[in-house]
Amino acid sequence: MKKKIIGLVAVACLVAIMTITFVKNNVDKTEALSNDQLGTDLATNPANEGIGKGDSAPNFKLTTLEGKEVSLADYKGKKIVLNFWATWCPPCKEEMPHMQNYYEDMAVKENVEILAVNLDSGIDKVKAFQQDYALSFPILFDEEGKVGKTYQAITIPTTYIIDANGTIQNKIVGPMDEQMLTDLVKSLDE
Repeated sequence: MKKKIIGLVAVACLVAIMTITFVKNNVDKTEALSNDQLGTDLATNPANEGIGKGDSAPNFKLTTLEGKEVSLADYKGKKIVLNFWATWCPPCKEEMPHMQNYYEDMAVKENVEILAVNLDSGIDKVKAFQQDYALSFPILFDEEGKVGKTYQAITIPTTYIIDANGTIQNKIVGPMDEQMLTDLVKSLDE
């Protein structure tokens, strides 16, 4: 019985190591997306009804995965990358490593906060995703989709670039890579 338990523990450890290796080998790749794959800025598109460039970003309150309630107003004075996404969305999965790299390398220097608003139902799935992708920026949980609806996140990922005054400057529909994110945030200073 003892040998059987030790054997099962050894197999479990091996599976865990293989899983971690697989995730690291596949998630840490942050190759630039081709121009065909990148999102499109719809903030100035006249056909885009609702909130857009020049509008004040609507305030909201959501809960982080850690259970802390936050509002958009809590980040006043910071540039905000407000990203709407889901765990099942392939383009969302593709852009997450780029957002994490930007967050690690540039967020403090550029006075930026990334707020990733998840539109899934099922907090355990989102927590597992956060761990698998080693995401350290705040993930907010919008299980009912109310904030997503306010921000018209019909297609995901949808990302709003909000300046330090709380004004929307860009609305990107589709994935971003690290260079696109860098350029969009840098344009807020111009």
